[in-house]
Amino acid sequence: MSLSFRDLATLAEFSEVVNLERRIWGPGYEDVVPVPILAVTVKRGGILVGAFDGDRMVGFVYSMAGLKDGRPTQWSHMLGVAEEYRDAGLGFRLKLLQRERALAMGLDLVEWTFDPMQAANAHLNFAKLGVIVEEYEENAYGESASPLHAGNPTDRFVAEWWIRKPHVERRVALSGPFVLESSEIADARPANRMRAAGEWLECAGVDLSLDVRRLTVQIPVGFTDMLSRNPELALAWRLRTREIFTTYFARGYRAVDFHLDRTARLGAYLLTRN
Repeated sequence: MSLSFRDLATLAEFSEVVNLERRIWGPGYEDVVPVPILAVTVKRGGILVGAFDGDRMVGFVYSMAGLKDGRPTQWSHMLGVAEEYRDAGLGFRLKLLQRERALAMGLDLVEWTFDPMQAANAHLNFAKLGVIVEEYEENAYGESASPLHAGNPTDRFVAEWWIRKPHVERRVALSGPFVLESSEIADARPANRMRAAGEWLECAGVDLSLDVRRLTVQIPVGFTDMLSRNPELALAWRLRTREIFTTYFARGYRAVDFHLDRTARLGAYLLTRN
């Protein structure tokens, strides 16, 4: 597979991005970023990089100029990769190009939201990019018509990517993802436990009373499939994890890493006291 990358700057390229948005997020998705918004934000400090297989656009990353506490930042609104290219590390390569552009602007921080129930995204964001999270937004985007959300509340983490920090530099320089071994979180107390429920895993109990240096929050792998095939269980997971994260974030904890166990089909966030 021979892929190329370039900054997008023409109306025709912006139209390709819109078409790809609709392909990725599915029929009925109404929250596409339209051509005029892409054009204006790119003209005034946004970053929009496309990935191409030959002449066909197969992925993009899009962020807009922002301010946080009076400091200029980038708010990364969308990272999209065509389904058949999602196991090729394309999302990671696009994020590295976004970081390169942001560094050239003299910036320190890129932020974005992602669904805390999506284990693959958590693995990319924590293990490969080195983000931290201390904000949880309940139903951040309201009801979504995308089949990827299936009526589930659009709860989101706010990822902070401090692109100049040594921690981030070490992560992005690795030839593969950093692997947080289970032994490294063995001394962390679990805030929840899971048990088998047919072909799925369900949350078997929650502990909101922990007062420890490190704790873990487990999630199942395959949440998108659960949304379409067992929406009641997916909603139960959403509400239980919402309760855990909002409780502990309010107490000064933040998520600093993620352990993915594909064999057991589960992941675990590592939270430490801020």
